Amino acid sequence: MAKATIQSRSGAVITVEGTEKEVSKIIALYDSSAGEAKRNSADRASTAAPGAESKRESASGLILELKRDGFFDKPKSLGDISAALEERGFLYPVTTLSGVVLRLLKDSQLRRKKIEKRWMYGK
Repeated sequence: MAKATIQSRSGAVITVEGTEKEVSKIIALYDSSAGEAKRNSADRASTAAPGAESKRESASGLILELKRDGFFDKPKSLGDISAALEERGFLYPVTTLSGVVLRLLKDSQLRRKKIEKRWMYGK
């Protein structure tokens, strides 16, 4: 049985197992779809207005926006932060947010304290 491991541009690792023919077919499909996505991205970039920037905001920017909106008036957990971002249409797992919040703590953008054996974050 043949086996192949593919790492996507997003970092996802995909393992494919099957006959040699099945595995090679799936790899060929993946390569063609990855090439098409790259061409579509290049087409969008070439048709964008000069000086236009990406609309995607970073997780830290979104958390600071929550802070400006008064979200951190009371201490919040990482789960609370994740849920608030999800309500705004941004899906970030707690494991991703932990590093982002840690960076904001080091930059003195947020503070934290331990309440009942859990770290809580606020202004």
